Amino acid sequence: MGLNAVIEDEMDEAVTGLAPALFRDAPNSVSFNKLRKRLLRQVRQAFEDFGMLKDQQRWLVGLSGGKDSYALLTVLLDLQWRGLLPVELIACNLDQGQPNFPKHILPEYLTSIGVKHRIEYRDTYSIVKEKVPSGATYCSLCSRLRRGNLYRVAREEGCQALVLGHHREDILETFFMNFFHGGRLAGMPAKLLNDEGDLMVLRPLAYCAEDDLAKFSAAMQFPIIPCDLCGSQDGLQRNAMKQMLADIEIRMPGRKDTMLRALAHVNPAHLLDPKLFDFSGLSAKADD
Repeated sequence: MGLNAVIEDEMDEAVTGLAPALFRDAPNSVSFNKLRKRLLRQVRQAFEDFGMLKDQQRWLVGLSGGKDSYALLTVLLDLQWRGLLPVELIACNLDQGQPNFPKHILPEYLTSIGVKHRIEYRDTYSIVKEKVPSGATYCSLCSRLRRGNLYRVAREEGCQALVLGHHREDILETFFMNFFHGGRLAGMPAKLLNDEGDLMVLRPLAYCAEDDLAKFSAAMQFPIIPCDLCGSQDGLQRNAMKQMLADIEIRMPGRKDTMLRALAHVNPAHLLDPKLFDFSGLSAKADD
């Protein structure tokens, strides 16, 4: 039996008392159950394809307060409670000192669903505002500072991996940003070893569509916290890539999935990088 069939069978089984605090307000509808099944199936497929569970005992799950990280944590908890994710989870929010950040929302939510968590305060907001010129985008520096602090917390908590909520669209947008603006073919891997070589960065939502995550988050009524730093800036390159991909999907439905599959089927001999393929060593067979 294939993985998809196994998941369908597991999802169809009645699970008494499954995370009642987490799913108590979830819709009891066919459409929601199908959506939930699809996300579980896609995350388990990512686990399998990228060997995410190998040598893993404890994960630090980054929780920003946005729809994607809420959905990530919920799907992981759903799998854990079903006995399908033998990993301890610790949710972590990095309070970056943004003005008017509602500090009470995440601790109250995580406590209400009984999830082990850590709220870490580091005023990276002031650093970003000081270092980045007016009118420039904050995302790059903000991301580096946030990632560095999350690595530190992961080490302190004895975690083997930092788990992030990047999804299908994030991966495609990153690829096209590098393609159009960076002059290189590079995306956002689902599994990455950090520069120090001591932590994995995992993206279990790699196969999940942003629209599905938005629907799931709305149905679950997560207490979303908007970003007042990078989220407030217009005209970002990523927004342009997002709009481009959305336009393509409207005109040619299914292209996003096709593009994602293309990133997993690379033929170096049909590209132009001599570091990946020995073009100079190619020679035709001589006639006998």
